[in-house]
Amino acid sequence: MNNTAITAMRILGVEAITKAKSGHPGIVLGAAPILHTLVTKHLNVNPNDDKWFDRDRFILSAGHGSALLYSAYHLMGFDISIDDLKNFRQTHSKTPGHPEVNWVSGVDATTGPLGQGITMGVGMAVAEEFLASKFNTKNLDVVNHYTYVICGDGDLQEGVCQEAMSFAGHQKLGKLIVLYDSNDVQLDGFVNMANTENVKAKYESMNWNYILVKDGNNIEAIDKAIIEAKSCKDKPSIIEVKTVIGFGAPGSGTSAIHGKPLNAEQLQEVKKFYNWNEEAFTAPQAVYDLYKEAVNNLGVKKENEWNKKLEQLKVENLDLYNEFVKAMNNEFDFGSVSTYKAGESVSTRVAGGKAVTEMSNNCPYMIGGSADLTCSTMIKGNDGNFEPTNRQGRNINFGVREFAMGAIANGMNLHGGVKSFTGAFFVFSDYMKPAMRLAAIMKVPTVYAFSHDTIAVGEDGPTHQPVEQLLGLRAVPNLLTFRPADANETVYAYQYAFNAKYPSAVLMTRQNLPVLENTSYDGVTKGAYVISEAKGSVDGILLATGSEVSLAIEAQKELANEGINVRVVSMPSTELFDMQPKEYKEAVLPKGVFTLAIEMGSTLGWYKYADEVMGIDKFGISSPLKEVVSLYGFNVKNVIETYKNSQK
Repeated sequence: MNNTAITAMRILGVEAITKAKSGHPGIVLGAAPILHTLVTKHLNVNPNDDKWFDRDRFILSAGHGSALLYSAYHLMGFDISIDDLKNFRQTHSKTPGHPEVNWVSGVDATTGPLGQGITMGVGMAVAEEFLASKFNTKNLDVVNHYTYVICGDGDLQEGVCQEAMSFAGHQKLGKLIVLYDSNDVQLDGFVNMANTENVKAKYESMNWNYILVKDGNNIEAIDKAIIEAKSCKDKPSIIEVKTVIGFGAPGSGTSAIHGKPLNAEQLQEVKKFYNWNEEAFTAPQAVYDLYKEAVNNLGVKKENEWNKKLEQLKVENLDLYNEFVKAMNNEFDFGSVSTYKAGESVSTRVAGGKAVTEMSNNCPYMIGGSADLTCSTMIKGNDGNFEPTNRQGRNINFGVREFAMGAIANGMNLHGGVKSFTGAFFVFSDYMKPAMRLAAIMKVPTVYAFSHDTIAVGEDGPTHQPVEQLLGLRAVPNLLTFRPADANETVYAYQYAFNAKYPSAVLMTRQNLPVLENTSYDGVTKGAYVISEAKGSVDGILLATGSEVSLAIEAQKELANEGINVRVVSMPSTELFDMQPKEYKEAVLPKGVFTLAIEMGSTLGWYKYADEVMGIDKFGISSPLKEVVSLYGFNVKNVIETYKNSQK
């Protein structure tokens, strides 16, 4: 019956692709035995409760193989019907082109951009280790599950994957198991055209446990390999399973079958190869019964056993039980955070670091760190370093792995029970951007902290001076970008970001800034507000962000001496401002009132709010802080001259 079940998984998958005239049949036909073995022999999930907290996590990192996932999940009893398979890749269907978390039943992470699935799996494994150490007792293991990933050759060629696997080996994440669908073929041809690595030696050198399965159709060998991987407690495991891409289809074993749907005639050839005589989009009842027994019934049993453990924990340690329930429900209380007195001089990176530390003191589920930049970003987790000898440490030394750091943090937040954050220099958000974009698509509320936010980095020069990065982040839907004007706006930004339902980026200065009067939490949460009103009727507006707000206030004073009354508006978040009612936006930035925007970054995008823009549309230069800022025109004199000249 196992072979019949695998065939059903294969045929339903390729039928969906053929009907859609879009998709990737190669992995469906080649990797089905891997997925079948995993889900029937090892994966502890409950299709009736796909968010059960102690379920095993599963990620199809090779997200283009979604048709395989959907056919398997349909047979397993998840909320994916035959009609959903028939609507594969169609508008608003429950079976989109790539797996999407919170959209498709049973999907633990959105995948498709290769390499990130494995990396988010690393994050999930970190979260499991941390929570197990925190909540398991001598008698009860209320957190005890594996993270499984199926990947392909393309995943393992992505740099982010190598960053993450290096990190995972260093951290000895023994409950992370990667099943590598190794078919020697990728989109452009054979893998050896681009990659001729010794897979075994490579990953063993990264402290991974390597296992080889020579025949990808041998489910007994695959099962044995997974059992062996689970017995390895101090290393993550990679199981290389040699498969044939498009097994049983015309063009099998070649790149032609990778991403080209089978036509009707080719589909019939596949059915003939497998001796499949069922009607289209049907499978024998015995197949459904097999999956119900092996997956659904077992999942219900496992969850019931876990619920009994929870009840026992409640009796034995009520405080720990209550804390665990809060963690599972992501009920995070970050408490109050210290603010600053007007007139103090504080860099926003220092204020941000202190805010994160205070919030971590209040919330024991916060865990994160920086990419080898803690002493510069000031972003660090509490309770020591997370490492094999201290699984309750909440500071993660990510190393110089920015992209992996972002995706690992996403994986931790997807896992649940923790609130993860990261720290880096702002210019290196370029390295992290794909992870931030994926977080925005998934609406995973990771907090990304960035210091050294402008050319005011100074002597490090153009390679470390961000110019276009602000524009890039603001263009990402669902991503909140904060550029606070002083220490207090920084505190308010973090308070909002850690409670937000979307991912956030908070940008901080290297240099000290004056703590301003009239900063407002309410104003920050609305994206923009009047921080310094004009003395008299409003002749114009100086609109600024970050360190340029204090510059605008200084210019406001000088203009007032000349009888020119301008309002200063701080705009820490363009996204939040755009969400406000029309009446509020027009009250802050009235129509018909000349507005000059001031920001040390690209001028693109600012004309949405302003008539004229003082910005930077070229790269920076290596120069001391005060000199480089003045050289690029960000001084009181130039603000006044630009304002006046723009009125002529």
